[in-house]
Amino acid sequence: MVMEAPVYTQNLNPTGSLTLSALLASLPLLALLIALGVFKWRAHWAGTAALLISLVVAIAVYHMPIGQTLNAGVFGAALSILAVLWITFNAIWIYNLTVRTGHFAVLRRAFAAISDDRRIQAIVIAFSFGALLESLAGGGSPIAICAVMLIAIGFHPLKAATVALVANTAPVAFGGLGNPITIMGQVTELSAGSFGAMAGRQVAILAVFVPFVLVGIVDGWKGVREVWPAALTCGLSFGIAQFAFSNFVNYKLCDIFASLVSALAVILLNRVWKPRPAVVAVPVIAGGAADDPTFTRRVGDPGGDSRKDVVLAFAPYAVVVVLFSLAQVPAIATVLNAPTITFSWPGLSILSQAGKAVSVAYKLNWLSATGTLLFLSGVITALLLGVKPLAALKTYGQTLRQFGWAIVTILLVFALSYVMNLSGQISTLGLWLAGAGVFFAFLSPLVGWFGVAVTGTDAGSNALFGKLQVTAAQQLHASPILFGAANTSGGVMAKMISPQNLAIGTAAVGEVGAEGVLFRRVFGWSALFLLAMCVIVFLQSTPVLGWMRVG
Repeated sequence: MVMEAPVYTQNLNPTGSLTLSALLASLPLLALLIALGVFKWRAHWAGTAALLISLVVAIAVYHMPIGQTLNAGVFGAALSILAVLWITFNAIWIYNLTVRTGHFAVLRRAFAAISDDRRIQAIVIAFSFGALLESLAGGGSPIAICAVMLIAIGFHPLKAATVALVANTAPVAFGGLGNPITIMGQVTELSAGSFGAMAGRQVAILAVFVPFVLVGIVDGWKGVREVWPAALTCGLSFGIAQFAFSNFVNYKLCDIFASLVSALAVILLNRVWKPRPAVVAVPVIAGGAADDPTFTRRVGDPGGDSRKDVVLAFAPYAVVVVLFSLAQVPAIATVLNAPTITFSWPGLSILSQAGKAVSVAYKLNWLSATGTLLFLSGVITALLLGVKPLAALKTYGQTLRQFGWAIVTILLVFALSYVMNLSGQISTLGLWLAGAGVFFAFLSPLVGWFGVAVTGTDAGSNALFGKLQVTAAQQLHASPILFGAANTSGGVMAKMISPQNLAIGTAAVGEVGAEGVLFRRVFGWSALFLLAMCVIVFLQSTPVLGWMRVG
């Protein structure tokens, strides 16, 4: 006879004082931020401390049964395997295959050909190319791949990771083929297209300024003065394309086209304008053994890369675009989703304060998962680049070892997220913020920011807080579409400070353990972008920018 788990009913104000309850609920988040930013702890130790505090708060304050509390953490860790790890491993595996064959060096030289100025290269690689990767896969892959590409053109590892993290902002709202927007529509039962259109009227504004910040990180205010035409061209073209596609075409495709449009715009600008003086990238060493094509690709041929090598260097990303596009075809999507298994996580039985069952569904979509499509892309890439099966398998093993403690960090942070979510701690924080009344429009992006800081994904933040945002809007007689979109747009600012993305960034550049240092470098930009988004959303809730609202 199978024993059923005792039912746990969430109490969002367990102390009787909402302010005190919110303060206690915030302790794990505060511990996480302080451990990383003040004490410079490694991400896995900071994650461990935050998880332990959340467990104590859940058991001692929220009176969640010990078994269910621990099980909630296991549930969250299990969810991270498909949601983050499987995606990231395969994205970096594809990159490592191109490094093994020398095609990554060819790709880097192709980007360098856009401009001989390292600041402009940083914009195109971290912002435009990073946005393309985010739109297709997300899951930290743009941070890892772009950071390594920046190192290849001469950046210090931590500066490369900083640039890649800050660049990974505006595209995140529509990352993974619009997955955050799609999830917002699912959890709120409102139009995902409306959320996408509204988010496009928020993050597109931010996109205009991000390239300027990247140039400033690379070369200070002097660099901004010298290459502002390129920064403006990249940001403005991206923002316009993102707005246009999210509002008039399809939010799932907007980042793909915005990334391509912005890169093309910079290429065209570079034909008629060049910065003076230029910050030149590290020169390519010419020469190489004629009988060793891999070595020749790595160091560069004096006569230039062959057309075949250039095509093969871009081929892995073309394969990703084609596979993910095909996966959206209804007939193919049906086949891919057919073997999906969805079940309620055993041992968890939770009711919300209103008495409704809280979903603890585990969706094992092993064939249609983003990570699986990336794995298939990697297999095809290995075939195209002539990598033998044993060598491809060895490269995969090296990829797993490359992440090391970053894997533990991701598991810990997802465990933290679901302990806080299922115990009610996250909802307590949202309920307390909703008490701000009409000023909640200003705080609405902050809710999404906290969600991404904990989960590391905008989709996860929308799953946690989407319903809360809409409920708050209805209570305040405000626009639910505005608040839902604000959760998405505010969340993207926290992508750069979330522990798992910090872990991915340091692992990719060979600086595991420096997550605290990296956190300090990016936190100010995260806070500044968040403040700007809070002001934008607040003005959109008033007659000042009310004309920008959808519906």
